[in-house]
Amino acid sequence: MNLKERVSELPQVLIGLVSLSVAIVAGSLIGASAVGQFTRANDLVQVTGSARRAITSDYIVWQFRVESQNPSLQAAYKQVTAYTQKIRLYLQSQGIPENEIVFSALENVALQESINGRDTGQILAYRLTQRVKISSKEVDKIAALVNRSNDLINEGIPIISDPPQYLYADLAKLRVEMVAEAVRDAQNRAQSIAQATNSRVGKVRSVNTGVFQITSRFSTDVSDYGIYDTSSKEKDITAVVSVSFGLN
Repeated sequence: MNLKERVSELPQVLIGLVSLSVAIVAGSLIGASAVGQFTRANDLVQVTGSARRAITSDYIVWQFRVESQNPSLQAAYKQVTAYTQKIRLYLQSQGIPENEIVFSALENVALQESINGRDTGQILAYRLTQRVKISSKEVDKIAALVNRSNDLINEGIPIISDPPQYLYADLAKLRVEMVAEAVRDAQNRAQSIAQATNSRVGKVRSVNTGVFQITSRFSTDVSDYGIYDTSSKEKDITAVVSVSFGLN
Protein backbone atom coordinates (compact mmCIF):
# COMPACT_ATOMS: atom_id res chain seq x y z
CA MET A 1 0.00 0.00 0.00
CA ASN A 2 1.39 3.44 -0.99
CA LEU A 3 1.57 6.51 1.18
CA LYS A 4 -1.49 8.11 -0.38
CA GLU A 5 -3.73 5.16 0.43
CA ARG A 6 -2.48 5.08 4.06
CA VAL A 7 -3.26 8.78 4.48
CA SER A 8 -6.80 8.26 3.14
CA GLU A 9 -7.51 5.52 5.71
CA LEU A 10 -6.34 7.61 8.69
CA PRO A 11 -9.60 9.61 9.17
CA GLN A 12 -11.60 6.40 9.21
CA VAL A 13 -9.39 4.96 11.97
CA LEU A 14 -9.70 8.16 14.00
CA ILE A 15 -13.47 8.12 13.62
CA GLY A 16 -13.56 4.51 14.87
CA LEU A 17 -11.39 5.32 17.87
CA VAL A 18 -13.51 8.33 18.76
CA SER A 19 -16.71 6.27 18.50
CA LEU A 20 -15.24 3.57 20.73
CA SER A 21 -14.17 6.14 23.30
CA VAL A 22 -17.64 7.72 23.36
CA ALA A 23 -19.23 4.30 23.81
CA ILE A 24 -16.91 3.47 26.72
CA VAL A 25 -17.58 6.80 28.46
CA ALA A 26 -21.33 6.52 27.95
CA GLY A 27 -21.32 2.97 29.27
CA SER A 28 -19.35 4.09 32.29
CA LEU A 29 -21.81 6.90 33.01
CA ILE A 30 -24.78 4.56 32.71
CA GLY A 31 -23.08 2.01 34.96
CA ALA A 32 -22.22 4.67 37.53
CA SER A 33 -25.80 5.94 37.49
CA ALA A 34 -27.12 2.42 37.99
CA VAL A 35 -24.71 1.80 40.86
CA GLY A 36 -25.73 5.10 42.44
CA GLN A 37 -29.42 4.21 42.17
CA PHE A 38 -28.77 0.74 43.59
CA THR A 39 -26.84 2.19 46.53
CA ARG A 40 -29.56 4.70 47.36
CA ALA A 41 -32.27 2.08 47.08
CA ASN A 42 -30.44 -0.12 49.55
CA ASP A 43 -29.30 2.65 51.89
CA LEU A 44 -31.28 1.27 54.82
CA VAL A 45 -30.70 0.34 58.42
CA GLN A 46 -32.81 -2.35 60.06
CA VAL A 47 -32.98 -2.41 63.84
CA THR A 48 -34.94 -4.18 66.55
CA GLY A 49 -36.74 -2.17 69.20
CA SER A 50 -38.39 -3.38 72.37
CA ALA A 51 -40.55 -2.12 75.21
CA ARG A 52 -41.24 -3.69 78.57
CA ARG A 53 -43.78 -2.86 81.27
CA ALA A 54 -44.80 -4.28 84.60
CA ILE A 55 -48.56 -4.82 84.91
CA THR A 56 -50.89 -6.03 87.63
CA SER A 57 -53.83 -8.23 86.69
CA ASP A 58 -57.15 -6.46 87.07
CA TYR A 59 -59.46 -9.36 86.22
CA ILE A 60 -59.76 -12.91 87.53
CA VAL A 61 -61.59 -16.02 86.36
CA TRP A 62 -62.07 -19.03 88.62
CA GLN A 63 -63.71 -22.25 87.42
CA PHE A 64 -64.58 -25.37 89.37
CA ARG A 65 -67.02 -28.24 89.13
CA VAL A 66 -68.88 -30.84 91.16
CA GLU A 67 -69.77 -34.33 89.98
CA SER A 68 -72.14 -37.04 91.02
CA GLN A 69 -71.95 -40.63 89.80
CA ASN A 70 -74.72 -43.09 90.54
CA PRO A 71 -76.35 -46.14 88.92
CA SER A 72 -79.59 -44.20 89.06
CA LEU A 73 -79.87 -41.07 86.92
CA GLN A 74 -82.45 -39.64 89.32
CA ALA A 75 -80.15 -40.20 92.30
CA ALA A 76 -77.19 -38.58 90.51
CA TYR A 77 -79.36 -35.60 89.58
CA LYS A 78 -80.65 -35.20 93.14
CA GLN A 79 -77.13 -35.25 94.57
CA VAL A 80 -75.56 -32.80 92.11
CA THR A 81 -78.55 -30.47 92.54
CA ALA A 82 -77.99 -30.48 96.30
CA TYR A 83 -74.31 -29.67 95.74
CA THR A 84 -75.26 -26.77 93.46
CA GLN A 85 -77.70 -25.31 95.96
CA LYS A 86 -75.07 -25.35 98.71
CA ILE A 87 -72.58 -23.70 96.38
CA ARG A 88 -75.05 -20.91 95.60
CA LEU A 89 -75.63 -20.25 99.28
CA TYR A 90 -71.93 -20.31 100.05
CA LEU A 91 -71.05 -17.83 97.29
CA GLN A 92 -73.87 -15.52 98.42
CA SER A 93 -72.51 -15.63 101.97
CA GLN A 94 -69.11 -14.57 100.61
CA GLY A 95 -70.63 -11.52 98.93
CA ILE A 96 -70.17 -12.69 95.34
CA PRO A 97 -72.71 -10.92 93.07
CA GLU A 98 -74.97 -13.21 91.05
CA ASN A 99 -73.97 -11.51 87.78
CA GLU A 100 -70.39 -12.70 88.33
CA ILE A 101 -71.41 -16.36 88.67
CA VAL A 102 -72.30 -18.67 85.80
CA PHE A 103 -73.70 -22.15 86.36
CA SER A 104 -73.40 -24.06 83.12
CA ALA A 105 -75.92 -26.61 81.89
CA LEU A 106 -75.60 -30.03 83.52
CA GLU A 107 -73.41 -32.48 81.64
CA ASN A 108 -74.67 -36.05 81.59
CA VAL A 109 -72.47 -39.01 80.66
CA ALA A 110 -73.73 -42.59 80.64
CA LEU A 111 -70.95 -45.00 81.65
CA GLN A 112 -71.41 -48.22 79.72
CA GLU A 113 -70.18 -51.67 80.56
CA SER A 114 -67.27 -52.86 78.44
CA ILE A 115 -66.01 -56.43 78.13
CA ASN A 116 -62.78 -57.06 76.23
CA GLY A 117 -62.96 -53.58 74.78
CA ARG A 118 -66.52 -53.98 73.51
CA ASP A 119 -69.55 -52.18 74.89
CA THR A 120 -72.29 -54.52 76.01
CA GLY A 121 -74.99 -51.86 75.85
CA GLN A 122 -75.46 -52.10 79.61
CA ILE A 123 -75.28 -48.77 81.48
CA LEU A 124 -73.41 -49.11 84.74
CA ALA A 125 -73.82 -45.56 86.04
CA TYR A 126 -74.57 -41.96 85.18
CA ARG A 127 -72.13 -39.14 85.80
CA LEU A 128 -73.56 -35.64 86.09
CA THR A 129 -71.26 -32.61 86.16
CA GLN A 130 -72.08 -29.07 87.20
CA ARG A 131 -69.51 -26.45 86.19
CA VAL A 132 -69.27 -23.07 87.89
CA LYS A 133 -67.44 -20.01 86.61
CA ILE A 134 -66.75 -16.81 88.54
CA SER A 135 -65.46 -13.74 86.66
CA SER A 136 -64.67 -10.59 88.60
CA LYS A 137 -62.65 -7.39 88.74
CA GLU A 138 -62.15 -7.93 92.47
CA VAL A 139 -58.98 -9.93 92.00
CA ASP A 140 -57.86 -10.09 95.61
CA LYS A 141 -61.30 -11.01 96.87
CA ILE A 142 -61.71 -13.96 94.50
CA ALA A 143 -58.12 -15.08 95.01
CA ALA A 144 -58.79 -15.24 98.74
CA LEU A 145 -61.98 -17.19 98.04
CA VAL A 146 -60.00 -19.72 96.01
CA ASN A 147 -57.67 -20.22 98.96
CA ARG A 148 -60.71 -20.90 101.18
CA SER A 149 -62.30 -23.36 98.78
CA ASN A 150 -61.63 -26.14 101.28
CA ASP A 151 -64.57 -24.71 103.19
CA LEU A 152 -66.85 -26.30 100.60
CA ILE A 153 -65.10 -29.64 100.92
CA ASN A 154 -65.58 -29.45 104.69
CA GLU A 155 -69.30 -29.03 104.03
CA GLY A 156 -69.34 -32.26 102.05
CA ILE A 157 -69.14 -30.70 98.59
CA PRO A 158 -66.35 -32.43 96.63
CA ILE A 159 -65.43 -29.58 94.31
CA ILE A 160 -62.77 -30.03 91.66
CA SER A 161 -61.03 -26.67 91.20
CA ASP A 162 -59.01 -25.25 88.31
CA PRO A 163 -56.24 -22.73 89.05
CA PRO A 164 -57.53 -19.15 88.86
CA GLN A 165 -56.71 -17.19 85.73
CA TYR A 166 -55.24 -13.73 86.26
CA LEU A 167 -55.95 -11.47 83.28
CA TYR A 168 -55.51 -7.86 82.16
CA ALA A 169 -58.70 -6.28 80.85
CA ASP A 170 -57.22 -3.45 78.70
CA LEU A 171 -54.64 -5.63 76.98
CA ALA A 172 -55.65 -4.52 73.45
CA LYS A 173 -55.08 -0.85 74.28
CA LEU A 174 -51.83 -1.63 76.07
CA ARG A 175 -50.49 -3.53 73.06
CA VAL A 176 -50.92 -0.46 70.84
CA GLU A 177 -49.02 1.68 73.35
CA MET A 178 -46.28 -0.93 73.66
CA VAL A 179 -45.74 -1.10 69.89
CA ALA A 180 -45.36 2.69 69.76
CA GLU A 181 -42.77 2.54 72.56
CA ALA A 182 -40.88 -0.24 70.81
CA VAL A 183 -40.77 1.75 67.54
CA ARG A 184 -39.37 4.76 69.41
CA ASP A 185 -36.73 2.50 70.93
CA ALA A 186 -35.85 1.23 67.45
CA GLN A 187 -35.54 4.80 66.19
CA ASN A 188 -33.13 5.68 69.01
CA ARG A 189 -30.99 2.68 68.13
CA ALA A 190 -31.05 3.60 64.45
CA GLN A 191 -29.87 7.13 65.27
CA SER A 192 -26.92 5.71 67.22
CA ILE A 193 -25.96 3.60 64.21
CA ALA A 194 -26.41 6.53 61.83
CA GLN A 195 -24.14 8.79 63.91
CA ALA A 196 -21.39 6.19 63.76
CA THR A 197 -21.59 6.23 59.94
CA ASN A 198 -22.02 10.01 59.55
CA SER A 199 -25.56 9.51 58.29
CA ARG A 200 -29.00 10.72 59.28
CA VAL A 201 -32.06 8.58 59.94
CA GLY A 202 -34.76 9.09 57.34
CA LYS A 203 -38.31 7.84 57.00
CA VAL A 204 -39.60 4.51 58.22
CA ARG A 205 -39.61 2.04 55.33
CA SER A 206 -41.19 -0.96 57.05
CA VAL A 207 -42.32 -2.17 60.46
CA ASN A 208 -42.77 -5.80 61.48
CA THR A 209 -44.39 -6.44 64.83
CA GLY A 210 -43.27 -9.52 66.72
CA VAL A 211 -45.27 -11.56 69.22
CA PHE A 212 -45.95 -10.33 72.73
CA GLN A 213 -44.46 -12.07 75.74
CA ILE A 214 -46.67 -11.75 78.82
CA THR A 215 -44.86 -13.57 81.59
CA SER A 216 -44.75 -13.72 85.35
CA ARG A 217 -42.71 -10.94 86.92
CA PHE A 218 -38.97 -11.14 86.17
CA SER A 219 -39.40 -14.30 84.07
CA THR A 220 -37.00 -14.88 81.19
CA ASP A 221 -39.32 -17.24 79.30
CA VAL A 222 -39.86 -16.54 75.59
CA SER A 223 -41.69 -18.32 72.81
CA ASP A 224 -41.82 -17.94 69.03
CA TYR A 225 -45.60 -18.00 69.32
CA GLY A 226 -45.79 -15.59 72.25
CA ILE A 227 -46.66 -16.24 75.88
CA TYR A 228 -49.69 -15.24 77.92
CA ASP A 229 -49.16 -16.30 81.51
CA THR A 230 -52.39 -16.44 83.52
CA SER A 231 -51.01 -18.10 86.63
CA SER A 232 -49.62 -14.98 88.30
CA LYS A 233 -51.16 -11.68 89.31
CA GLU A 234 -47.98 -9.63 88.74
CA LYS A 235 -46.71 -9.81 85.16
CA ASP A 236 -44.27 -8.32 82.68
CA ILE A 237 -45.30 -7.59 79.11
CA THR A 238 -42.68 -7.25 76.38
CA ALA A 239 -43.20 -6.03 72.82
CA VAL A 240 -40.61 -6.39 70.03
CA VAL A 241 -40.62 -4.77 66.59
CA SER A 242 -38.27 -4.84 63.61
CA VAL A 243 -38.07 -1.48 61.82
CA SER A 244 -36.28 -0.43 58.63
CA PHE A 245 -35.27 3.22 58.29
CA GLY A 246 -33.90 5.06 55.30
CA LEU A 247 -30.53 6.76 55.70
CA ASN A 248 -29.71 10.18 54.32
